[in-house]
Amino acid sequence: SRAILVHQYLASLTCPSKIKLPKKTARRYPAYELYLYGEGNYAEENKNLLLTGIPVLFLPGNAGSYKQVRSLGSIALRKAEDVDFKYHFNFFSVNFNEELVALYGGSLQRQTKFVHECIKVILKLYRDREFAPSSVAIVGHSMGGLVARALLTLKNFKPELVNLLITQATPHVAPVMPLDRYLTDFYTAVNNHWILKAQDLRNLTTLSVAGGFRDYQVRSGLAFLPRLSQHDSALSVVSSAVPRAWASTDHLSIVWCKELILATIRAFFDLIDENTRQITEDPKKRMSVLNHHFVRHPAKMFEENPEVFTDLTGAFMWITVKGSKWTYSVYNDSDGKYFAFPLASHRKSYSHVYCENSMAMFSNDFSSFFLFLFSSLFKVVMLKLLDYPSLSHIVIQVPPAAGNKYTLGCEFFKEDSRTVQLPVTHLFSFGLSSSKILLNSTGLFYNVQLQHFNQIYQAFKIYIESHCQSLKERKPSVYRLHIPWSYEDSITVAKVPSLTEISAKLHIAQPHDDSSLPELNIYSSPDCQYEVILKTSLLQVLGQIVRFHAGAFPVYIVSNILLTYGGQLSTLRSTGNFSLELVRTAKPYKVEPLISIVVFLQGFNWFREIWESLSLPEVDAAVLSSQDAWFPLVSLILFLFGTGIAYWSEVFFSTSLRLFSSLWLTLIRPTELQKDKLITPRRLCGMISLALVSWTTCGAFAVLIIYLQYLFKVLKETSQNSSTHTIKAQSSVDSIPEATQSLSNSKILAEAVNSLKMHITILNLFTWIVLLNLPSFIYLLKNLRYNVRLDPDPCRSTAIILVCILEILMNSSTSEVKSSKLLKIAAKVQLPLSVAMLAFGRMHLYRVPHFVTFSLLLHVLCCFV
Repeated sequence: SRAILVHQYLASLTCPSKIKLPKKTARRYPAYELYLYGEGNYAEENKNLLLTGIPVLFLPGNAGSYKQVRSLGSIALRKAEDVDFKYHFNFFSVNFNEELVALYGGSLQRQTKFVHECIKVILKLYRDREFAPSSVAIVGHSMGGLVARALLTLKNFKPELVNLLITQATPHVAPVMPLDRYLTDFYTAVNNHWILKAQDLRNLTTLSVAGGFRDYQVRSGLAFLPRLSQHDSALSVVSSAVPRAWASTDHLSIVWCKELILATIRAFFDLIDENTRQITEDPKKRMSVLNHHFVRHPAKMFEENPEVFTDLTGAFMWITVKGSKWTYSVYNDSDGKYFAFPLASHRKSYSHVYCENSMAMFSNDFSSFFLFLFSSLFKVVMLKLLDYPSLSHIVIQVPPAAGNKYTLGCEFFKEDSRTVQLPVTHLFSFGLSSSKILLNSTGLFYNVQLQHFNQIYQAFKIYIESHCQSLKERKPSVYRLHIPWSYEDSITVAKVPSLTEISAKLHIAQPHDDSSLPELNIYSSPDCQYEVILKTSLLQVLGQIVRFHAGAFPVYIVSNILLTYGGQLSTLRSTGNFSLELVRTAKPYKVEPLISIVVFLQGFNWFREIWESLSLPEVDAAVLSSQDAWFPLVSLILFLFGTGIAYWSEVFFSTSLRLFSSLWLTLIRPTELQKDKLITPRRLCGMISLALVSWTTCGAFAVLIIYLQYLFKVLKETSQNSSTHTIKAQSSVDSIPEATQSLSNSKILAEAVNSLKMHITILNLFTWIVLLNLPSFIYLLKNLRYNVRLDPDPCRSTAIILVCILEILMNSSTSEVKSSKLLKIAAKVQLPLSVAMLAFGRMHLYRVPHFVTFSLLLHVLCCFV
């Protein structure tokens, strides 16, 4: 309750000021607004927009609010107060009306153009100031970061208008759910520009921060910026590897995470050029500052040009330490000390020196060294002696510690003696086997290299059990899982002795040109024994597959339903019955080999040339393989997932229909459904009406209406069949003539049951099409007060075709289909359609309705031919 009160109090102080936009801009973008963040006296002072600070623009993401800027603006204001407003930042925020741009890509280009206009408006506010800025720094959350990158694709955009971009949990590589072609085309344009026109990026320094494994909406692998040899001003990190944060965040909390916000604000202030009082124009300094705060924090203030000479002042006692190991405990010591470690006697026997402490200061003869900060209580430094050939001594300054207690330790060691290799278990060991290693700790640091751990589908549980010879109080052990080819480290702190479990899995696979090994760094306690046990975690392997390929589930589900649909049509042709046998028809061995063969052949130039001459798109599996996000068995696993979901969705759908039909029977007396022509003037008017709805509003709206109409029709048929079964059961006990008459109508009843099964399959198939198209309709509803017509509409033309098809199918029966000359073709074509859907729809979900539409169109033709 206290946290809620503080949140409400801060919200009451917040007073964002709406910036008046030019009339032309406001008229062109009526749903968007620009705000200046302010709170308390600061907000009152900036009401007249006489701004003198450094402009920073915040861009919210999918369904994000412009008010999220408060987390940055409030901390920056506190920091400015600490320096008496010598420097301060003006935080602006764009209101995108909380649009669902992750699900509908039609407004991404519009948002990008609006941000361009906002940048020009912001810079005009500083036009006559003494230290007028020439560029704006941008912080983008989620899709807001992608919109910021897209600014460079605009024809009239000047790259020098933005010199710093920080993105938070932004999916840079690909959309999470590619539900329309506008979304995928936008990504293609942005990433192609990023790669092909890298010279435009020379002025831009980019930092991408991913949320880690707690971000279930955007996996961190999508947040890594493209690696370009000619562009060295881009940095990608995971929040669990950011110094002083050491934690994964979910998709929303990355905006509010205090540790990340503090790192960002400290970086902003360190980026200020004292001469211009704006963010520095030096790209090297910008990268140096970002590395300082987000990669390697040395536990001290950033120094652009650190002093070569450092005076060791104070009348402290000097103590020379000649041993290779040293420990010193301090408690309430009023006298400071200098401990000097001569290096000449250690260079031949040892390769590294390692020191750790809780609060002391490390230094060499003339300069300070800090390497890593795990928490506020644990600091370490490690030096490779060969890197400092002229260094004669290492000096540790221990200041007076009134009332404080801490322990310092140093040791010299040879790298080979502290490095061990642990081969990881095979994927198919299923956790039954394990790799073990026993470390009899005599030192403070050990490095366990994990061999053959380089693919995203690998996942392990690492158990570290520590035993100590005595029960005295010890510092906690720190375990750091270090991935050398990306900044995705994770830190675990454990008591000693204890049994600690660590999850080991990757966000991105190892690049082909990288031969380094992942490492488990153990910051240990002396005279303790550490046993490291590594096992494959089957659940986490499946979790990795879901994490990387959950967006493709609709493709596999619809593919299974199409295969079932083809088997049902084949059974109808041979036996006259329409069966519901998903398990019998779901055969991945008929689908996957064809795709694998095509992917294999695309490795040959002659086949690729033929493929391109036919203007066929690239197979999605080949693209995923090039991204190291694919392996042969993953498709089989996803296919089995799809089979299970399709089966249970059909069971749920059929059960729900029966329940609702029973409710319908209790409320309304069913009437006999009259058999009518497939196309009547009334139905033709319905087609035209829904086509107009699709054209004037949104295609998904028309699809939803025809779906509900179809659902209502099937519900009535289900209740009618239930009623007919009841009448038949009663007639069997009345009299012999009535029973004979009932038997004569059994064929009609069987035909009705078959037709109902057919409609259930079509409706189940169409349900997924409605779900894939629904986001654009939701987008329209949120923006209805600005425009009643969705433009551009990703499914308008498809919706018109589907309306006509379903208006006919909902009134059809199996009797019209079973005698069709096209039934054999319609049954056989479902397999190639399923193969094509898996080949081209995994990374392009918007293609799925096209394949289903073609399948249903064949069914309609079977009703006439």
